[in-house]
Amino acid sequence: MADTIFKSVINIDVALDENRVPEKLSWTARDGGVVNQDTKAIMLSVWDSKPQESMRIDLWTKDMPVDEMKLFFHQTLVSMSETFERATGDKKMSETMKDFCDYFAEKLELKKQ
Repeated sequence: MADTIFKSVINIDVALDENRVPEKLSWTARDGGVVNQDTKAIMLSVWDSKPQESMRIDLWTKDMPVDEMKLFFHQTLVSMSETFERATGDKKMSETMKDFCDYFAEKLELKKQ
């Protein structure tokens, strides 16, 4: 009896202007209930194990406000620290990363008083 192979597809659509600058971004992940969801920024990292390096796609629309980009970076860094702990079990380094996230937010004045 053959093993069943499951697949999930995630699509990213990028509409470009005449200078090839993203004007509109949307993504679909049907398994997660997301269909053609608009977004203003995407950061995607993939690991290439042969050369032992990450490859990235960083896109944002030309109308992405700088204040939203700062929040996006902060939330992404916080998420990465949580993912790092789940993936490695290294709680001490995860906490160090979260300390940096707090510093980042403080310096950018992201935290409301």
